[in-house]
Amino acid sequence: MSWTGGAPDFNLPPLPDTAEMYMGYLALEKGYSSATVRGYACDLAQFEDFLQRRDMSLDTPADIVPRTIHDFLADLHRQHVGKSSMGRKLSALRGFFRYLARKGFIRSVPTEGITNPRQAQRSPRALNVDQAYAVLDTRTQAASRAQVHVRQAHKREQLTRDLALAELLYGSGLRISEALALDLCHTDPSSGLIKVTGKGSKERIVPLSDTSRQALQLWLDVRETLDVSGGAEQAVFLGARGGRLDRRQALRIIEDLCRAAGLPQTVSPHALRHSFATHLLEAGADMRSVQELLGHERLTTTQRYTHLTLRKIVEVYDRAHPGSKAGKGGSK
Repeated sequence: MSWTGGAPDFNLPPLPDTAEMYMGYLALEKGYSSATVRGYACDLAQFEDFLQRRDMSLDTPADIVPRTIHDFLADLHRQHVGKSSMGRKLSALRGFFRYLARKGFIRSVPTEGITNPRQAQRSPRALNVDQAYAVLDTRTQAASRAQVHVRQAHKREQLTRDLALAELLYGSGLRISEALALDLCHTDPSSGLIKVTGKGSKERIVPLSDTSRQALQLWLDVRETLDVSGGAEQAVFLGARGGRLDRRQALRIIEDLCRAAGLPQTVSPHALRHSFATHLLEAGADMRSVQELLGHERLTTTQRYTHLTLRKIVEVYDRAHPGSKAGKGGSK
């Protein structure tokens, strides 16, 4: 697939020509990340497998009608696929067929009018403040690592890297993909700011907390010990072999930090980002500012991201809105 630019991390399944063309559009024109493109490709490959069993194909999209989509969703339901996963796959199909319609391959979009399965709104589990601090406590982590069997022990440099990564997720609210995509040219701890490339290749400037800045600088000071490229590798976070740290390694790093902190449960990198947003809002930060920090396009996304109760939202309103009694200095 020439449109991948030879990137080794796409690992896409075999796809019909129409789907490959769409993947190229997502990667090159929309600027989607390799992880996003790979997810869309896997969803379309699963739908193609469903079609093949009915002597159909994505390469003959005009044969696909709304009934076909409904049958696919019913098949997923029989396989006990979760509603959120079904919704994601349907979203991938919507984008694909709308793209084909714009290109003139089909006259009607078979996914139009088909809604996502209804599902309960739920937010990722957030740590409380004490748990977050325990995960990021240098002394606790160092003491815990020292007790691990020597064959499993991390070097001091790796622990420095791990804590810097976790600090960026919690201290600055980065997505794990954003942290792993950081390059040295966009990272200057002394400035207190970093340039982050988010979804859709959109860039934003993110402030660093004091502890994030210190942790990141400590890692950059020893980063060269893991850089086996002679300075050619520009990734901020490196794996044990010297290349850019990948998502699977990052997940394991956060799990190890949670385990070392004595948490009763492990959390995902995304949960640290969610904890960042939740703790800011609970401390009185306004929703719009948190939206900007997280890089959300819509405020409703930020609202779903939080555990704020209606009472908490009302308290923020009463304290901040000039039309409220509290905002006017209290009732007379």
